Amino acid sequence: PRSSRLARLSRSVTFSSCHRLHSKSLSDEENLKLFGKCNNPNGHGHNYKVIVTVHGEIDPVSGMVMNLTDLKEYMQEAIMEPLDHKNLDKDVPYFAEVVSTTENVAVFIWENLQKLLPKGILYKVKVYETEQNVVVYKGEETILE
Repeated sequence: PRSSRLARLSRSVTFSSCHRLHSKSLSDEENLKLFGKCNNPNGHGHNYKVIVTVHGEIDPVSGMVMNLTDLKEYMQEAIMEPLDHKNLDKDVPYFAEVVSTTENVAVFIWENLQKLLPKGILYKVKVYETEQNVVVYKGEETILE
């Protein structure tokens, strides 16, 4: 009997969005000091790259952790449809009360994918805001007591 093999499978997509970094909890002056040019009232844009990684056993029959066609469709629904060519702050209800930082974009994508993917298979969401600025989110939370 062969032991089962575990693997990670990744797929990337690129989407374009604009946003403004602005917290309703801060004054205009505090926002400008914290976010600088990213607080521009008219916003600014990015070409985000997202790499989604799933993990699990390699199926002995199909040879796959997951069918890439299925992953592509889930990513289309969870990432491209809600985010591509959108103003994150105005077009995506999630960001009405949440600052549209790359960290929060990664959480948004994670939560959307969790609703679609088989339970326990999502491993990591990596979001490139620029070549230099990257956020990795693995679903971790801290419990406030």
